[in-house]
Amino acid sequence: MTTDDIVTLLIRHRVREGREQEYEGWLRRIIGIAKGYPGHLGIDVVRDRKDGMHLFTCVLRFASTTQLQAWLDSTERRLLIEEVSHLLADGDQVEINPEREFWFTPMPADVPQPPRWKQACITFLVILPLALLVPLLWQPLFKLQPWLGGYVASNVVITASIVLLVVYLFMPPVTRFFAGWLNQP
Repeated sequence: MTTDDIVTLLIRHRVREGREQEYEGWLRRIIGIAKGYPGHLGIDVVRDRKDGMHLFTCVLRFASTTQLQAWLDSTERRLLIEEVSHLLADGDQVEINPEREFWFTPMPADVPQPPRWKQACITFLVILPLALLVPLLWQPLFKLQPWLGGYVASNVVITASIVLLVVYLFMPPVTRFFAGWLNQP
């Protein structure tokens, strides 16, 4: 598997007022089942409000389009969607995206993206500590392997480390943590 194969599925559900707890129970069950499917790489759930109803945006990642399609076409998923349909105001809204990761969760066309300055603040908040810490952590290896400590080689190692840490480890939970602030007008 290469990172170019990874595909992202966005599922949006607007839940009828007063039915959120029932939906949350259903959501925990379907997440557990989806995790068991081949190629499932993870899920993030973003909770928001739209038109007075709770909006749940689920971002699922699969190792390939074929594996994602197997989940979408599965009898288990179809039955679970039928089971929850009476709780949903707009049905099951599904969008497949070939992008590998979302830092700032894509919104429907009628919902504005967070302002760029807020995105820049969050990105700065995540990258600055890593830019200060990662070079220090690599110093012992650079001393042991002088060829790796050269200007170009060390910058490649440091930059690659920071990018991987930001994209895969730090940015997803930080954007979830700041979701309320990011989505405020």
